[in-house]
Amino acid sequence: MTKSELIQRLAEVNPHLTHRDVERIVSTVFDEITAALARGDRVELRGFGAFSVKHRDARTGRNPRTGEQVEVEQKSVPFFKTGKQLRDRLNTG
Repeated sequence: MTKSELIQRLAEVNPHLTHRDVERIVSTVFDEITAALARGDRVELRGFGAFSVKHRDARTGRNPRTGEQVEVEQKSVPFFKTGKQLRDRLNTG
């Protein structure tokens, strides 16, 4: 599901909201999650999962095309861990 599909589905389920309002709500939620992660905070949505930031140390890697060694800088990457309710829902059936 894409962001636009999510907006469309939410607008259909909530006819009292305009499409523009739903779009603004979805964008605000995503912006707030992004801002929290940028600050290094953890975002937990009970029953769905938790977003956090993992830090990867600098290392020496290899260019797969040439085999040449390259230095890979330290970086931060987003991480998502599913919640129990989501896992259970996906694994029933």
